[in-house]
Amino acid sequence: METPMQLNQANLQEIGSRIPVPKYSRCANNIEIVHIGVGGFHRAHLAYYLHELKKGGAAPALCGIGLREGDRKLYDIFKKQDHLYTLMVKQPDGTIEPEVIGSIVDFKMGTTDPEGVIAQMAAADTRIVSLTITEGGYNFNPTTGEFNFDNLDIQHELKHPHDPKTVYGFLTAALKRRRDAGLPAFTILVCDNIEHNGDMMRKMLGTFAKAQDADLAQWIAQEVCFPNSMVDRITPVTTPADIEALAQDFSVHDAWPVTCEPFIQWVVEDKFSNGRPDFEKVGVQFAPDVGPYEKMKLRLLNAGHSVLGLLGALHGHPTINACVEDKLFAKYLRAFLDEEATPILGDIKGINLTDYKDSLLERFANPNIKDSVSRICSESSAKLPKFLIATIHENLATGGSIKFATLVIAAWCYYSDKQVDQNGQPLEIIDAMHDELHAAAAATAKDPLAFIKIESLFGGLAGNERFAKSYTSLVQELYQGADIKKVDAAPALTKNHIPKHK
Repeated sequence: METPMQLNQANLQEIGSRIPVPKYSRCANNIEIVHIGVGGFHRAHLAYYLHELKKGGAAPALCGIGLREGDRKLYDIFKKQDHLYTLMVKQPDGTIEPEVIGSIVDFKMGTTDPEGVIAQMAAADTRIVSLTITEGGYNFNPTTGEFNFDNLDIQHELKHPHDPKTVYGFLTAALKRRRDAGLPAFTILVCDNIEHNGDMMRKMLGTFAKAQDADLAQWIAQEVCFPNSMVDRITPVTTPADIEALAQDFSVHDAWPVTCEPFIQWVVEDKFSNGRPDFEKVGVQFAPDVGPYEKMKLRLLNAGHSVLGLLGALHGHPTINACVEDKLFAKYLRAFLDEEATPILGDIKGINLTDYKDSLLERFANPNIKDSVSRICSESSAKLPKFLIATIHENLATGGSIKFATLVIAAWCYYSDKQVDQNGQPLEIIDAMHDELHAAAAATAKDPLAFIKIESLFGGLAGNERFAKSYTSLVQELYQGADIKKVDAAPALTKNHIPKHK
C-alpha cells in the first residue's frame, strides 16, 4: 500500500493518481459566493454543485465563513489543506467513491476577523451569500414565527452595529457597506431545512434591520432577493473510521472528509439580485415556486428521519439503516408517510409521491451510510415544529390521522426525561432546549400533558382535546414500561401495516 499522502494543493497531482482531483484553477480572486456555515452538508451539496460546474468550464469560487468558535477546527484544517477536502460517496453496495473538491478557496472566521468577513461579503465580486446555519440559527420563535429580540447577541448588535455577532449583524453590516458604495445587493440564498426558507429569512432580516437602521431596511426590502430553495442529500457525521478508510484504501490523508449518499437534489426559485452561476448545467432545478417541493421534502424525508430517529433511539437501534432493516419500524414509517404526511401535500408537479416514498425507504436503508440516530435526534426542538408538529396541526384541522406522529411526540417526551433507551443504555441528547425539555418531561408523572405545554414548540396542542387524549394514552403506556415496539399507537391499523401487540 502506498503511504497516505497529505491532502493539499502541492500534492494534488500525485493524489490524482489515486482518486479524482480538481484540474481547474483555484484562484482566490474570482470569489462570487460567500457561504456561512461550512458543515458537512454544505460541502456535499452547494460546494459540490459548484465543483461540478467548475469542472465543465469557467465558474466562480467560494469563500467559507465561520461565525462560531466551534468552526475553528475546520478553519485550522482548511489552512493546512489549502481548503481542499474529500467527498466520499457511499453506494448501497458498499463501495466508496472519493473525490477531492476544490470549489472552496478561502475561509474566514467572524469571531476573530469580523472585518475580513464583512469586507468579503461587501466585495464588488460577491453576488451570493448562502447559508447553512441549521434550523436553530435563524433566531425566531417556532410557534409565532416572530423574531427573537431577547437574544443577547442581537441586543448587542442593535447597539453596536459595527461589532456583529450573528448572521443578521454581519449581513446588515455588509449590505450597508454595499449600499453606501453604490454596489448592487447580493442575493441571500438559504440552504437550510425550513419551509419557505427564503421568505422566512426576508422577514427575519427585515425585522432586525428595521430595528437597527430603518433606511437600510427599506433598501434591503427593495434590492435584496431571497429565493426559496429545497435541498436534499443525506450527509452523516464524519467518523474516525471514515478518515481511516480514506487513508488505508486510497492512501490519502484528509483530516476532515465528508461522507454522503449518492442521491442529491436542489430546487431553487430563479430570483437573484445580481446574477448567478449556471447551476442548471449540473442538475439544479429552477422553478417559479419551490413551496410544494419544500413541503414534500420536510414532511416526508425530514419528518421520516425524526420518526425513525426518536422511536429507534428508545428501542436501541444505533443507526437509521438499522431502523429500516427492522420490518416493524419500516412498516410504521410507511404508514406515517402514507396516512398522515401525504394527504396534506396535494399534487406536486413532476413528482410521483409513491415513487418518492419508495426511494426514501431505499435511501434510509443504505447500509453504507449508517446515519446515527443521535445525529437525527439532535436539535429536535428546532426540527420537529417544522417537520412533524406542523403535520399534526394540519391533520387536526382537517380531521386526518394523528396516531403515528403522536407516538413520536410521546417518545420524545420519554427520551427527554429518562435520557436512556429501553435497555437502560444512555442516550446522547444534543439540543439547545435540553434543560427545558428535560424539566417539562420530568413532570409527566404528575401532569401527563406537562411536556406538550411548552407552547413555543407545540402551540396549543395541549388544549386540543383529540390530541391530548391520544397523547396522554400513549405517553402513559411508555411510562408504565411498555416496549416502544408494542405500544398500541394505531388500533385502527390494517394487517398491511403494523400488527397490534396487545
